[in-house]
Amino acid sequence: MTRVGYQPPDPIGHPPLYDWPPRPVATLKWLVTDLMFPWGFFFTALAVMTWKWLTPAASTMQALSPGWMGLIWLRNAALLTIVAGLLHWWLYTRRSQDLEYKFNVRWPATDSRKFLWRNQVKDNVFWSLASGVTVWSLYESLTMWLWADGRIPRAEWGSAPVYLGLLVLGVFFWGTTHFYLNHRLLHWGPLYRGAHELHHRNTNTGPWTGISMHPIEHLVYFTVFLLWWVVPAHPVIFIMTGFFNGISPSITHSGFDQVILGGRFRITAGDQFHHLHHRYFEVNYGNTPTPLDKVFGTWHDGTPEAHELFKDRRRAEKA
Repeated sequence: MTRVGYQPPDPIGHPPLYDWPPRPVATLKWLVTDLMFPWGFFFTALAVMTWKWLTPAASTMQALSPGWMGLIWLRNAALLTIVAGLLHWWLYTRRSQDLEYKFNVRWPATDSRKFLWRNQVKDNVFWSLASGVTVWSLYESLTMWLWADGRIPRAEWGSAPVYLGLLVLGVFFWGTTHFYLNHRLLHWGPLYRGAHELHHRNTNTGPWTGISMHPIEHLVYFTVFLLWWVVPAHPVIFIMTGFFNGISPSITHSGFDQVILGGRFRITAGDQFHHLHHRYFEVNYGNTPTPLDKVFGTWHDGTPEAHELFKDRRRAEKA
């Protein structure tokens, strides 16, 4: 543990998927053990169960109605609260592992004018539920209605299982690509000052920070659903899109590289790559599965050498 918190021992690297010459075995291992395990498999299974048991019937969704749209809001709010709430309870209320694997040695602010009620957690919960879940559920409901009413292309598991299976993986790559693009947009001066700055008040993140954003940012962020208005898909894919962009940020923003259970069992949690963005603001706009930051020169791998390059770039931009 250093003064600034836990630092993973290895530099952040790009996935073997992008190596040349190709490394198929390493790529397959990365897809299964890094991209999908454990959280990718968890959200895939959760999406299937949610479609089967926690989503209104297609016939009900053929007409827009506050009733079934409200149920989708309640379902999404409940699932986010379960995941973020359990993480917060385990890591921050109970402090089950104290500072072990915590990126920042500070705990959430409890007396800061930056946050509503001067309390970071209460502020984050408010923006996540009042704005985040509302905008997410609105986009999801509109997509479900368009699908149920036959207004957008459809794909069914019975006739296109391979295509939809690949689309499950596609959710992660589309989500991270879209995140990079909308995130760069949100760092444009007027949008940053008017909206994105609210999220960046959280230099020390926690589970409820994930989608704690200004409503304008939520409107931009959840346009990730719009791809399914033109690309044939299935409601399981729509729901996965919501979970990956609405719930998984509570894990990646948890502030801990790993969660320790039972004293020995460790689960990957926080994302150091994105933690560095919250710390330095002008690096790591995207995510590692689609390493666009490498392409555009904003990749920070967590090493002192990368940080010197970052400082050199900032000095050159200000010169």
